[in-house]
Amino acid sequence: MDFNTIMGILVWTGSGAILLFILMFVDSLFTKYKDFEEVKAGNMAVTTRLVLKLLAQGYILSVSIGTSNNLLDAVMVSIISFLILLVLEAIVRVLLRLWAKLELDVGTQQGKVGYGLFAGSLHMVGALIITACL
Repeated sequence: MDFNTIMGILVWTGSGAILLFILMFVDSLFTKYKDFEEVKAGNMAVTTRLVLKLLAQGYILSVSIGTSNNLLDAVMVSIISFLILLVLEAIVRVLLRLWAKLELDVGTQQGKVGYGLFAGSLHMVGALIITACL
């Protein structure tokens, strides 16, 4: 492995980590509670949801990096995929609220692990669907 390859790995990995941090921060702005405060308080439902959200975003980022020839393309695909995931999640939340009278954020904040697992799985399923299109 030559120096350019090592530098490329470092740049792509560093860029991916920074983008993942930014995307998770933006996602937290759309959550009705403070993720990390709930995690610190031992709320396993929020922790479960947060871990699954992180995995979903990481998976999208991984696929976009793996299928892109340059870093800018990978970043743009990840950002667009993130926005699509936010919209999908919002639509599903509204449908669940109307159809099943299910308030995922409320149940998750109350520490109901099933709610957190269900909410996080929505991110994972969305990530799988989105990456199938890449």
